[in-house]
Amino acid sequence: MFGLTEWRQTRFYQEVQQETELATKLKTVPRLLNEGLSVEQIARVLELDIEVVRQAIEEQSKQES
Repeated sequence: MFGLTEWRQTRFYQEVQQETELATKLKTVPRLLNEGLSVEQIARVLELDIEVVRQAIEEQSKQES
């Protein structure tokens, strides 16, 4: 039988988990920006690449326009 432990070891599960973690981090970018953190500080705190943070900010401003 395919158990929970085996399921968590699948590539699919791990990729979905990583994507979910990234999405959660990206949702916090606007809040941190509103708190006055710089792009560099946000990237460091969330352990993301600076360019990823910049893209998230750009996407948010496009959606707000």
